[in-house]
Amino acid sequence: MTEQSAEHGIDLSLHETVDDWPAVKEHAFSFASITITESLNWTDDAAARQLRDALAAGISAGIRHYARPGAVQEQARHVVRTGMPLGAFAPGALAPALDVGADGVDDRFIRSWIKAVRQAAGIRRVLVYAPYEDWLHRFRPDKWADREVVLWLVRHNGIPGRPGWFHTRLGLHQHGAGVDALVYPFTLADVLL
Repeated sequence: MTEQSAEHGIDLSLHETVDDWPAVKEHAFSFASITITESLNWTDDAAARQLRDALAAGISAGIRHYARPGAVQEQARHVVRTGMPLGAFAPGALAPALDVGADGVDDRFIRSWIKAVRQAAGIRRVLVYAPYEDWLHRFRPDKWADREVVLWLVRHNGIPGRPGWFHTRLGLHQHGAGVDALVYPFTLADVLL
């Protein structure tokens, strides 16, 4: 892994906002993931506006869902129902991301969510976002990560694209608070719809 990508992104969690998306674009950020939904029915309307504004500024933005244990089918439908009118499943958008940081979310949940979102949205590519320790000890992506699943590792080590953990499907690395880089050999096209 000696190549470094010039593509960088940001991700916004709950209640984080960007006031000037064109300025973000000018600072060479090309993608953004925005947490808009959680569990069965929670939607952050302000974050939905952030997604629309990012897309309008020419940033490849996408929806992120914070998973809670249980009711996986309903959570998947909630993401699609919320994201479809926002353009979150349009060609060129960042693939939808599943944040699996909550206790009780397991490999079976992830596999079922991926299948349900694919069916409901008519897409194949999805991202799965988790902290470094969870990838080491909690999840087994070989059970569910096919060629259209991209793993996203959160490890704030300050070394963009070099998280210190490897998987053939590892494509994104959050190396600082809300700042992301692609992991070689992944390109921006590999994480977009």
